[in-house]
Amino acid sequence: MAEERRKITEEDALQFHAQGRAGKLEVVATKPLTTQRDLSLAYSPGVATPCLRIEKDPLAAYDYTAKGNMVAVITNGTAVLGLGNIGALASKPVMEGKAVLFKRFADVDGIDLEVETEDVDEFVNCVRLLGPSFGGINLEDIKAPECFIIEQRLRELMNIPVFHDDQHGTAIIAAAGVINALHLSGRTISDTTLVVNGAGAAAIACVELLKAMGMPHDNVVMCDSKGVIYQGREEGMNQWKSAHAARTDARTLEEALAGADMFFGLSVKGAVTPAMVESMAKNPIIFAMANPDPEITPDEVSAVRSDAIMATGRSDFPNQVNNVLGFPYIFRGALDVRASTINEAMKIAAAEAIAALAREDVPDEVARAYGGRRLQFGPEYIIPAPFDPRLIVSVPAAVAMAAMESGVATQPIMDVEGYRTELRARLDPTASMLHYIFEKVRSQPRRVVFAEGEEERVIRAAVSFKNAGYGEPILIGREEYVRETMKTLGIDQSVELEIHNARLSDHNKKYTDFLYRKLQRQGHLYRDCQRLVNRDRNVFGACMVALGDAHAMVTGATRSFSVAFDDVTKVIDPKPGERAMGVTILLAKGRTIFVADTTVHDLPTPEILADIAVEAANYARRLGHEPRVALLCSSNFGNPTRDSTERVRAAVEILDTHGADFEYDGDMSASTALNHDIMRQVYPFCRLSASANVLVMPGINSAHLGTVLLQELGGGTVMGPLLVGLSKPVQIVQIGASVSDIVATAALSAYDSLL
Repeated sequence: MAEERRKITEEDALQFHAQGRAGKLEVVATKPLTTQRDLSLAYSPGVATPCLRIEKDPLAAYDYTAKGNMVAVITNGTAVLGLGNIGALASKPVMEGKAVLFKRFADVDGIDLEVETEDVDEFVNCVRLLGPSFGGINLEDIKAPECFIIEQRLRELMNIPVFHDDQHGTAIIAAAGVINALHLSGRTISDTTLVVNGAGAAAIACVELLKAMGMPHDNVVMCDSKGVIYQGREEGMNQWKSAHAARTDARTLEEALAGADMFFGLSVKGAVTPAMVESMAKNPIIFAMANPDPEITPDEVSAVRSDAIMATGRSDFPNQVNNVLGFPYIFRGALDVRASTINEAMKIAAAEAIAALAREDVPDEVARAYGGRRLQFGPEYIIPAPFDPRLIVSVPAAVAMAAMESGVATQPIMDVEGYRTELRARLDPTASMLHYIFEKVRSQPRRVVFAEGEEERVIRAAVSFKNAGYGEPILIGREEYVRETMKTLGIDQSVELEIHNARLSDHNKKYTDFLYRKLQRQGHLYRDCQRLVNRDRNVFGACMVALGDAHAMVTGATRSFSVAFDDVTKVIDPKPGERAMGVTILLAKGRTIFVADTTVHDLPTPEILADIAVEAANYARRLGHEPRVALLCSSNFGNPTRDSTERVRAAVEILDTHGADFEYDGDMSASTALNHDIMRQVYPFCRLSASANVLVMPGINSAHLGTVLLQELGGGTVMGPLLVGLSKPVQIVQIGASVSDIVATAALSAYDSLL
């Protein structure tokens, strides 16, 4: 069932890569190019100066170019994911994806390069000549044994880090899990026996790293498709396998596993049977890392052993061995000290840092993203979640320190705590929190109403929502029309969708009675309520949510926010003591800003402004931010005084009276609120300890215009507006929202139902 929920169709994948600008990467300028002077500095004649400086001192390239933050993601496409040798060009989507992960998780600029050759000498010569362009080389998806030769030769030829992630990435994350599994099972690495099934690049790298960490050679038995790799075996051997040949009488995986403490699988689905697991030692450690299907599943293991500690490569089981926990942060640390290589000390430091993170208390923002469930170190939490925002600090810092201590850092970091602060500022936790939110919804799927159920985009979004594992979409519309549209769109007709025709629904009378009780003293007759339930899909869908027939709702793709909001609030009231309002999230230049109110209150009174500030601050906290609230207007603390100034000042006085538990101040302009230097130098009395991250606007016009301008002109990402304050979870997308926008908003609405 989990696989069905996560099914990604070919249409989904192709649409994702083709929509908007084709592919997953673009180049963005880091300097302004708006005046003739800008152009003169960026190119001719100004560019000649840094060129000449670099000619005299090659290390100056790190100061005047992007070299120090740029990694080449290079492949020849001979071992791509589970696809095999598909060639250099066909591997490009994967390499672009890897570059995106570098940027997303560690703010490293990755450039993908696909080299069309399977000749080792040609490949090595091509890559080594690219050295001046990059601060590091990430080799990817190159088949064994060529990958061993290529990496070794490039490491000898180049003075920048060269790292084959297929080998070392898996090894580092698995080693982190082993550190914690050994701790829980009361073992030490020196007295633990390991059986490995698989003898490819990742398997050999795993064994080599564990041996470097102290596992004795004689404690490891490695198997391939022909059985145990033992000393004296001749068939199917090479120098890399021979280095790990064991002195043992075992000849099969089954024989090797009898009494073993630990198993590493980097092979194929079904390679391990429950009987083999039963034969292992007490408290067995089982890392079944074959993808997409492990050698044995956690369910199969738990059926025969209650004392096993289990990890896989899959996100739908606990303890996912996911390379994204490692490579972005390892390169981040290596680049920041200009390391000449990534050595064993740096790999071990990364593994230990990742392991230590799982043993620490999970921070509040992570717990909130999991609906308040506190993750705790134990058999089902020995490896941190891939989107843990703490990784960006702990792993690069550990890698950088190891590089310095082992003598490969050419620019040591003098202020380690200052470096940690810089790392925290590189990435914002909001995107990570969204991933946590979506995973939480997957773990507790929700019934979500898609009110505009006959629209093509909404139908496609509902199918994507279902296939993503977020829950059961409920379409409001005429079933025959929906089915015909699905057929026209080429959507698999076997996909089961729940569809409700409001006029014909068995729930029609129940909803009409409910709505009449609510609206009868607001001028609505029973027949008016009947008409609303029959004809207005937003009203019908909101009734489903209000009466518990669905958990959440999304609408707005075909109607303005105000119309959809009016429909929904006929049925669903604000939470007691709160106001319904819109919060828009702006992500730009590494910062996240919450803007309120962007949808509901035209010209809020001081009392409403104060309420908006409180609710926006609470919402920011839900996403892991400590709010610093600026109540905005065109003035700065009374200069000049305008009507809006008095409203804002009165709102601040109300917050003072009520004793708000967050930082706030106003009246101030946006330029002051977002620039702490101005705040500190010109207005030292300002209460905010840093730049504001929550902006309370004086009216809808300013809020809406500001966020839309940013969205249309570029330079940042705009999320929302998100509806906050209703007693039941409903979200309203913008007219023309894309399929992915509708899916994401539906998932956010579903998440609200879990809180």
